[in-house]
Amino acid sequence: MLIVQKYGGTSVGSYDRIRNVANRIKALLEEGHSVAVVVSAMGGVTDKLIAMAQEVCDDPPDREMDVLLSTGEQQSIALVTMALRQIGVEAVSITGRQAGMKTSGSHTRARIAAIDPSLSRRYLEEGKVVIVAGFQGTNEEGLIQTLGRGGSDLSAIAFASSIDADLCQILTDVDGVYTADPRVVPDARKLPEISYDELLELASVGTKVMQSRSVEFAKKYGVRFEVRSSLNNNPGTIVTEEHEAMEAVVIRGVSIERSQARVTITGIPDEPGMSARILGVLGDDEINIDMIVSNIAHDGYARHSFTMHTNDLGRAQASLKPVLAELGGDADLESEAGIAKLSVVGIGMRSHSGVAAQMFKALGESGINIGMISTSEIKISVTVDENRIEDAARVVHGVFGLDSAPEKS
Repeated sequence: MLIVQKYGGTSVGSYDRIRNVANRIKALLEEGHSVAVVVSAMGGVTDKLIAMAQEVCDDPPDREMDVLLSTGEQQSIALVTMALRQIGVEAVSITGRQAGMKTSGSHTRARIAAIDPSLSRRYLEEGKVVIVAGFQGTNEEGLIQTLGRGGSDLSAIAFASSIDADLCQILTDVDGVYTADPRVVPDARKLPEISYDELLELASVGTKVMQSRSVEFAKKYGVRFEVRSSLNNNPGTIVTEEHEAMEAVVIRGVSIERSQARVTITGIPDEPGMSARILGVLGDDEINIDMIVSNIAHDGYARHSFTMHTNDLGRAQASLKPVLAELGGDADLESEAGIAKLSVVGIGMRSHSGVAAQMFKALGESGINIGMISTSEIKISVTVDENRIEDAARVVHGVFGLDSAPEKS
């Protein structure tokens, strides 16, 4: 098999861990696999580079930040390559540019536009392990650009696609994707597999295993990948296209998001364009909103409620103040902090009815009040009092049988 591995900053965060990574790569080679590796900067290095920039410049230009930050990964690839050669493994390091990573968009948050894997393929055909700097590429002008948050995962998925790898392994400090956060739900268990769509939904509602754009890229190009630990040899979670057997499991996972706030605007004239006017202001100010519930009151006025992170509440109130003034005296804004969002995700919802009723009944019997409700084809989200969010997660995890032994796949 041709395997692409990705090691994050924690996994290469010390010299001992770099040696551990080298030994893991050698073990794969001894099993008969061809291996390419994408690495992040050593843990803490990126923060140090940012601090260095801020010491000499109050407002560092994004272009120069990309040049500076890209050196973190270049340190890692050289050190991992040296560690491999120390134990007799032929390896070569290549930067994002040398790996053919073409980018577009803005500095510090670029997108991958294309990859030319010809140099990487040549090294692999020579039997060498290729160690690639993640998180970076060059644009059409030849300027270094970094990919922003989650960029190394994205680099690995895209690189795996470009060389037609059989599997991409995202090695990190977690064992895989769990049915819930084990720190909240002690009975949470590791999933042997999950579909792209399910992981995307879980990522969108607080599960921190991977950034959504990496999963979206994998889905688009059919990259099969595994999330597993770099600190042990236990199997992880395979992320792949959904198949028929997956629908037998109604709920795949439970996720929570704390520190949420609700904003409700009442007295909105029931006229075309009003929703766009209100939500457009928030979008212009880069305030992300999530759950949206709208209805028309008996008096002919509309009522909009939506959620956001608590940190954005003050800005949202300030942004909406001029809009409320335009709407006139009947318009009013109410807000509530101290809430959290609970979500359940599973493609089995498509073929099973009564999931929402089962969830709501279990929460009600536990004395947990539901605020807002939002649904999609494979997700149900509700808001609850933040003080009860952990209780709610455990209740729902249990009622859908996620505490039981792993399903056979």
